[in-house]
Amino acid sequence: MAESQLLILDKKQIQQKINRIAYQILEDNLNEKEIVLAGIWDRGYKLALRLKKVLTKISDLKVTMLKVELDRVSTKLIASTDLDETHWKNKVIILVDDVLNSGKTLAYGLGVFLNTPHKKIRTVVLVDRSHKIFPIATDFVGLQLATVLKEHVDVVMDVEGEEDKVYLS
Repeated sequence: MAESQLLILDKKQIQQKINRIAYQILEDNLNEKEIVLAGIWDRGYKLALRLKKVLTKISDLKVTMLKVELDRVSTKLIASTDLDETHWKNKVIILVDDVLNSGKTLAYGLGVFLNTPHKKIRTVVLVDRSHKIFPIATDFVGLQLATVLKEHVDVVMDVEGEEDKVYLS
């Protein structure tokens, strides 16, 4: 870790946040038999996989994993998923990403599901930086963090040879 990086969450704290979010998702979906965890590739998807692991341990919910890939530099919504819409039609969709910055990524991620009927859509982020320029609300948040625009939040998860951590630089 470089001098200019401040550790915000360590491995244990990340897991605590994931556990808490999983229980919140369960409470929000007590009458559901199945939910769809739609993880934004790639760190959002990694977070969704961690949530699935906890959810299957604490509940009988069937959890369908969905990978959402977005063109983050495009000014138009360009997205693809690894499953077709029959897998999320008329179901609860939980859109997962690691960090909420401007809200653009989550807004584009939501766009994937707008032409398909669903029960409800919820959003999950590990860190919400509070710099939204899109009208996006986060339903489940690990950590709300006030940062200045020039600061950067890095989430390191499932990187070979590195321990999970979140830091500010």
